[in-house]
Amino acid sequence: MSAYIDQHRERFGVEPICRTLGVSASAYYQRATGQRSARVVEDERLLEVIRVTHKHNYEAYGYRRMWKALFRAGEQAPRCRVQRLMATHGIQGAKRRGKPWRTTKADPAALRPPDLVERDFTAERPNALWVADFTHLRCWEGVLYFSFVIDVFSRMIVGWQLAANMRRTLVLDALRMALGLRAPGADVQLVHHSDAGSQYTSIDYTQTLDDHDVLASIGTVGDAYDNALAESFVDSYKTELIADRVWTCRAQVELATVEWVAWFNHDRLHEALGDIPPVEYEDHDHAAVIATVLVSTSTAAGDPTAAISGRWPAIALAPMEMTSYGQPPTGSQRLERPRGLPTGLGQPANGSGEPKRPRGLPTFPQAHYYEETGLKDLKANNRQPT
Repeated sequence: MSAYIDQHRERFGVEPICRTLGVSASAYYQRATGQRSARVVEDERLLEVIRVTHKHNYEAYGYRRMWKALFRAGEQAPRCRVQRLMATHGIQGAKRRGKPWRTTKADPAALRPPDLVERDFTAERPNALWVADFTHLRCWEGVLYFSFVIDVFSRMIVGWQLAANMRRTLVLDALRMALGLRAPGADVQLVHHSDAGSQYTSIDYTQTLDDHDVLASIGTVGDAYDNALAESFVDSYKTELIADRVWTCRAQVELATVEWVAWFNHDRLHEALGDIPPVEYEDHDHAAVIATVLVSTSTAAGDPTAAISGRWPAIALAPMEMTSYGQPPTGSQRLERPRGLPTGLGQPANGSGEPKRPRGLPTFPQAHYYEETGLKDLKANNRQPT
């Protein structure tokens, strides 16, 4: 184009030629100087940031979530520019595809509890509704099964397990992790919803739910919509982590899943949560509950710990003396940090500069879970303050 303009500029002039060809005359003059425009330089810089962010997030983000992630990182880039650069350079989000694999095999002789959810996958508080399911994975070593439990309120993975079989111990381990890391509910507080697989209707599983006062709920047989949120999570897990990668052994899949679960809970942007991670969403909710309790107790006598524990049963508040709202507590009136509060990614669990909580562990860890797994050093980080 520039060569054609140079050839005929003496006869017709630069502006008439550019106007006829539909190109910018200023762009021609800029190109003639041999200097790159500021837009080209900024595009190259932003493209490199997009590539790094895309790789850091398991190459799962399309242009919309990429734009949100860049904005959270301080990049004030227009969404159309992010979309243009990703489309031009072939940067795509994870694509959903695959063939079904049947893992749900109902036991016709088992007694199933009723469907208490009825496809309404919403919750007004944490530990109100959990959904559970499991799926199969493939690697060179053989087949692997991934079981999980999700808190519907924040979409947080509160329990999970990998095994080379799909016996009832697979789903039991995931449930026990969830019950250990989150407080047990009551029959009117916590509902556990799953499909009609024989693992979820087994005596051991239903007895465990009953022992912890968790109300069981099971959808109809052969209807994926009755557990749609769990099915959607399975699709995201396989699309963002498993697909388009080579897995040689089960240990490799397990280590990658540990990292992916940590990313899912702490970093992944969820559209249903307003494009923030689950941990951050629960932090905001808990801060709102604390503020509401402080406002209510500033004008009327009452027990603030009871109101807070009603919404966050996993939190054991240390003894504290309340001050008037808006006044910072000092001395003996200092507010102790509640036990088990999410500290946020990259923050020490007890604020003392001690080692950070390992990525991949859901929030609200309990002491007996660490005793069972041998993580003695982490138990100290979550001890109730004195």
